Amino acid sequence: MTKIVFIGAGSRVFTRNLTRDILTFPALSDAHLVLVDTDPEKLDHARRAVESTIRRGNYPAKLETTTDRVVALQGADIVIITINSHGVDVFRHDVEIPMQYGVDINIGDTRGPSGIFRFMRTVPVMLDIIRDIERYAPNAYLLNYTNPMAMLCRAITRESKIPMVGLCHSVQGTAEMLAGWIGAPMDEVTYTCAGINHMAWYLNFKWNGQDAYPLIRKAITERPEVYNEEIVRNEMYLNLDHYVTESSGHNSEYNAWFRKRPDLIEKYCTHGTGWNPGVHAYIVTEAAKRNDFWREENEQWLAEADSFPLERGHEFASYIINALMGGDPFEFYGNVPNTDLISNLPKNACVEVPVWASKKGFSPVHVGAIPPQCAALTNLSSQIEEMAVEGALTGNPRLIFHAILNDPLTAAVCSMDEIHRMTNQMFEQNKSYLPQFKHFVA
Repeated sequence: MTKIVFIGAGSRVFTRNLTRDILTFPALSDAHLVLVDTDPEKLDHARRAVESTIRRGNYPAKLETTTDRVVALQGADIVIITINSHGVDVFRHDVEIPMQYGVDINIGDTRGPSGIFRFMRTVPVMLDIIRDIERYAPNAYLLNYTNPMAMLCRAITRESKIPMVGLCHSVQGTAEMLAGWIGAPMDEVTYTCAGINHMAWYLNFKWNGQDAYPLIRKAITERPEVYNEEIVRNEMYLNLDHYVTESSGHNSEYNAWFRKRPDLIEKYCTHGTGWNPGVHAYIVTEAAKRNDFWREENEQWLAEADSFPLERGHEFASYIINALMGGDPFEFYGNVPNTDLISNLPKNACVEVPVWASKKGFSPVHVGAIPPQCAALTNLSSQIEEMAVEGALTGNPRLIFHAILNDPLTAAVCSMDEIHRMTNQMFEQNKSYLPQFKHFVA
């Protein structure tokens, strides 16, 4: 019986979907599932959803719920982390303070000033979890879904030897989008993608072994509905010649081209038809909506639980767990240390590359160099993340300032003095959540 612990299980949709997928594997149908969350009400909603899946599938699985992760972790084989350490009343300042200085942020959960402060608040909580895994589940594999992915995974691998991979949906999600644009069935598509989380590049994209990039370019340039679906990313592809992962809204924050002036935001980040074209403060607005209605949504969702399909979905984690526990080896895209996997990105920085999971563990794939025009942008973000991780782990606010000083969007909008004042203002706002810092002046 495989013991799988979900830390942050109150994320109801993800927990329901992933437990459903796990139980469809014969070797995992009797898994011991333990759901952990600090919010008893959300935990109860997750429990009821998973119980419905177990009952309807007639699985011999065992289910426990607890708010005590030490109890949960005893003897775990797999630990999955999906925590959100602070709510909208805290992280809204990550977006609102930079806007006072003209830095217009859409999501802010990955990099830039908002992502860096989210990371600094989350890393003490994450490292507490890691220490508990080391004590109570020393042989466990760790799958992390919490953002900021690259900085958190880098901090974990610096501080612990736990076998770990960071998982994100952006590689497979973008591949499916591109395939749809050209009418290619996914079982006929192959690709190699590499870079850092939310900024990985399709080095090749093939349909039945033939280069499909000309078809993608044709779709973008000749079909307005395709161009408008992902305006920022399509502009990046047309100019950089390789397609990048994650939504236009996210990518509009990671460079200096799209959000430095109101007219550019209006042109590129307002009218796209994708789920996240880049409107200001999207993450704050959506989180505030969920805060108001999540109980009603959960109850409605639970009332319809018996109609939830039991067929396996496409979430990578279930396939990875099956492979780690002795099932068929599985290739996926994961976030791991750069042990010369990408030769022109910083050594040991967190990179996103193909990874094999098997009963031997995780085996990342060497990719080599990414194209220089992509490496220039990716290297800058990766180096900034390295500074932020070092600053957070050592409690050095000056290094955090240097990281934000070099952020492409922030630097495009602000002077050095403005960035210094903004960083100090963000430290002052967040000081009660940053126990690793002895002082908060950069």
